[in-house]
Amino acid sequence: MKTLPFKIGAHPINWVGEDVKEHGADTTYEQIMDDMQRLGLTGTEMGRKYPTDIEVLKQELAKRNLQLVSQWKSVLFSDPAYREEELAAYEQHVEFLKEMGSTVISTCEVGGSLHFDPRRTPHEKEIIPLDEAGWKSLAEGLNAAGALAKQHGLKLTYHHHGGTAVESPEEIDRLMELTDPDLVYLLFDTGHAYYGGANPLEVLRKHYNRIAYIHLKDVRQHVLDEARAEKADFITCIRKGVFTVPGTGDFDFRPVVEELLARGYNGWAMLEGEQDPAKSPAYEFASKAITYLESLLPTKAGESQ
Repeated sequence: MKTLPFKIGAHPINWVGEDVKEHGADTTYEQIMDDMQRLGLTGTEMGRKYPTDIEVLKQELAKRNLQLVSQWKSVLFSDPAYREEELAAYEQHVEFLKEMGSTVISTCEVGGSLHFDPRRTPHEKEIIPLDEAGWKSLAEGLNAAGALAKQHGLKLTYHHHGGTAVESPEEIDRLMELTDPDLVYLLFDTGHAYYGGANPLEVLRKHYNRIAYIHLKDVRQHVLDEARAEKADFITCIRKGVFTVPGTGDFDFRPVVEELLARGYNGWAMLEGEQDPAKSPAYEFASKAITYLESLLPTKAGESQ
């Protein structure tokens, strides 16, 4: 078996949905962690089924040789009225991840999002783009949160994300331009880049020096096309099965893997599917993804496929 030069883990969202709660609702954290161990993975993100008691969480991860790599943190920095409380909550999040030995924080602005913005009402149907003041406030808030993370030895990695105000390649570019490169890094997600209309390889090349964390997610093109024709919102797209793990969708990961190899990337890359495990069993699909990624590596002399 060939070894990937960067660290491969998996997000528990493959087993238990975060945005679509019925996906894997009866799955236990023990099953998720046991599957990851069987797959030979050594990294995971925090999931909603995982123990919240730090000592219990540490014990459960340690006995399966798993590292908690990160945890998602929603922020509402685009509205200055929320700045103080958001930064206080962010610092608590930083302290938790530091205690768990994590080094990166998956961070996403929810202002304007149809699904994640707490100020939105159920009958609304569109993302509200950030205005100039919103962008300025977001950048200031992220820089301040990034400074908090840096003080504790961690990196704020911004997760460009479907269904949010930072989704398209232009929005990713603008966020990178407005924020301090020493305080705000990028969480590069192949699936969300593709979903947002970008060529993931171009995003990777353009912003590589800011990338500190990676999610490897595939896209089912026919589902995306159908969803776009129906003008389906992000959560509906998840329910339709727009995302899957690498090698089981329609995106060619070879150029991305080759770029990461050429650049010498040695951080974490997490397998993500965000789909119904009843239709796409998480262990089986993660195993396929690992085999697929290994197949993209160059074969050395004397080494078999």
